[in-house]
Formats: sequence, structure tokens, C-alpha cells
Amino acid sequence: MRKMSRLSNEDRRALLDLARRAISKAVIERQVLDIPPYPAALTHPAGAFVTLHRNGQLRGCVGQVESPGPLAETVARVAISAALHDSRFPEVQADELQGLEIEISVLSLPEPILPEAIVTGVHGLLVVKDEKRGLLLPQVASQRKWSAQQFLEETCAKAGLPNDAWREPSTRVLAFTAEVFSEAGAHASDSVRNESEKDKNPHPSQKT
Repeated sequence: MRKMSRLSNEDRRALLDLARRAISKAVIERQVLDIPPYPAALTHPAGAFVTLHRNGQLRGCVGQVESPGPLAETVARVAISAALHDSRFPEVQADELQGLEIEISVLSLPEPILPEAIVTGVHGLLVVKDEKRGLLLPQVASQRKWSAQQFLEETCAKAGLPNDAWREPSTRVLAFTAEVFSEAGAHASDSVRNESEKDKNPHPSQKT
């Protein structure tokens, strides 16, 4: 399976900031954000999902598996959809924005995979049969401690198929990897970096 080029910390922070601003603009002003210039790495096409949590509970998750457009524009678009157009939840309200936690998953292109090659926590799955499609991100299997078979069964269920539909020759099973990062992770990274900078620059009283 082809690996994605990893995003820098700066690219990750740019995407998280873009997602938050796009959501705020859509929720408060009911307008689409004019996307500012973004780093070159974010011009490449890639699929992405934006997951929203509030108070530790899922608040929305929408994505696009493949996108012909720049990653930055995909993230902005699916962020708005996660906030306003996830049919499982009411629209995010303005008073929820401060407590909203944003997580982004940047996807590799899905490729066919044999069931025995699936590694939970590494692979996300896409199951396709006729007009039915179901997708689950890699972190879902990790969080719920599923085996590879359970992961397959749950992805089939997500597609509205019988749990064992993955065994049928007419069912396509594809896998992808995802680079997953969140605002919480970005803040933690900033804190670590700041502490590191303090270590490199001792207090004036400690200088020799």
C-alpha cells in the first residue's frame, strides 16, 4: 500500500485552524469561508475526514474518500459538513463552538486488500457492494479494540449490508491509511516545544 507524505506540524496546525475558521464562519454567519493562501503541501489532492467531539462525545463526522481538489479546500468543505450536515446530529450552534474539539484524518487512496492482510489501528476500511458503501476510519477499530474480522463486519454493517457480506466475491474490500491529528495533540506538541525552548535558553541568572 502506498504511503502518504507526512505533513509537517505547521501544515497540521494550518489545517486545524482552517477547519475551525470554516466551521465558525458557517455556524455564526451562515457563509462559506474565503480560503486564504495555504502552504504548498496542502495544495495536493487528498481525501479527508473531519471529526468533531464535544464533552468527549461525538458531535459530527463527515469526509470525502477521494478528492480531485487541494487538501486544504477538502478539509474546509468537510469541516462545514461535519458541523451542519451530519444527519445523525442537530446542527452545531454558536454557543458550542468554544467547546468543540476538532480532529482531522488525511487519507491515502483506498486500495484492494485481502482480509488476512488487514491490520487494525493501521488500516481504515471501505466496503463496496453495488450501490452500498461503508467506511470506518482506522482509529475506530483501535478505540473499540476490534479484531480484523470484527472491523470487517462493522464496516459491512455501516454500508447497510449483512455482517458477513465481505466474504462474498461481489463485495469489494479496500483499505487506506490515515494521518490523524487533533487540536488537543497540536496544543500538547506546542507545550512540549515551548518547554524544550526553555531548556535551551536558561534563566538569565543561570547563564555563565
